[in-house]
Amino acid sequence: MPDSLTHRAARPAFGPARRILPLAPEGAKIALALLGAGIIIILLRLTFLGAIVLGAGAFATWFFRDPERTPPDRDGIVVSGADGKVVDISEAAPPHEPGSRYHRVAVFMSPLNVHVNRAPVEGEVREIKHTPGEFHAAFSDYASERNERNLIVFADKRGRLHAMVQVAGYLARRIVCRLHPHDPVLIGQRVGIIMFGSRVDHFLPPEYRVTVRAGQHVKAGESVIGELAQ
Repeated sequence: MPDSLTHRAARPAFGPARRILPLAPEGAKIALALLGAGIIIILLRLTFLGAIVLGAGAFATWFFRDPERTPPDRDGIVVSGADGKVVDISEAAPPHEPGSRYHRVAVFMSPLNVHVNRAPVEGEVREIKHTPGEFHAAFSDYASERNERNLIVFADKRGRLHAMVQVAGYLARRIVCRLHPHDPVLIGQRVGIIMFGSRVDHFLPPEYRVTVRAGQHVKAGESVIGELAQ
């Protein structure tokens, strides 16, 4: 399997360590190792070097933060799968149905955002497909077609298909997906992480209307980006 994509079982990611540390499991080891190394180096009286390593550990702890989120409790909605800024709203053919037209909502995650991704709907995972690619800036128009990416197709409780594409950016070289086909998912459930600046494209079925605008900032698992049209 390509180095840039890592699959993890959905259940282990929510074990005791997850509750003790509000960090993504993929980053907890990095942060703790840097913090521990920094303390040891300082104890060896290499204060300046130890301070640098501690600073790197503090940054890693902040970067891999994974706060709790509470999704809205109502039916017929789609929540954002990523923290960040809405950079594109358009009509597009989703990767899983090339001949159809969906609403696409693209969210760009800067290095300052939380990078844990969450499920946009409740239902079941129907398909996961990784596509190798390039590493252009994630906010560019062609990033979703040329960059390294990972497609996740969800079927909601009524069988409607929704798609979410994790797109690697210029700095992001690793996409983590914790799901497998046929896994059940809850709306707002943690599904993976993309390292550093990156992007998530959401594909909403035509029965939905988009409820956000370009330039708006959204939170994964909490911000509603679409709802069933009346």
